[in-house]
Amino acid sequence: MVLEKIEKGLEEKVGNLLLRQTKKIAVAESCTGGLVAHRITNVSGASGYFEAGFVTYSNKAKERCLSVPEAIIKAKGAVSEETARSMAEGVRSAAGVDIGLAITGIAGPGGGTDEKPVGTVYIALAVPGGTFVRKFSFQGDREEIKLQTSDEALLLILDHLEGRLR
Repeated sequence: MVLEKIEKGLEEKVGNLLLRQTKKIAVAESCTGGLVAHRITNVSGASGYFEAGFVTYSNKAKERCLSVPEAIIKAKGAVSEETARSMAEGVRSAAGVDIGLAITGIAGPGGGTDEKPVGTVYIALAVPGGTFVRKFSFQGDREEIKLQTSDEALLLILDHLEGRLR
């Protein structure tokens, strides 16, 4: 199983910085199904910085739990920069935290299109200074795409905490 290969170094570094900076985080995940929340909470002491995790797999859940406007999903799709941005801002607001992280994408093996092939993923981070969104085109099977996505999500958090996001 790929999860056995995960080293805790990245999530421990994120956790230590969150504790040191006294910041709280919440996550909203779609295609990763809770993997990022699992990795963050797999570190002892995560209750000091992890507030909540939402797995909003369906469009209705994104609308209901994260206040993603139905119009955004209809116009841009569930897998889009706009939806990821709205998810991140929605989870930050819903949980009342400093940092809201959101992930939406297509892990495969089905569900891809020419415009949005399998491996298309958007990761968004909402913080007091704004919302940052990154687009990725991952390769591999479903589990590999989920793992790559979780790594990049943790790296995005790290970039913010270390002052590299502007």
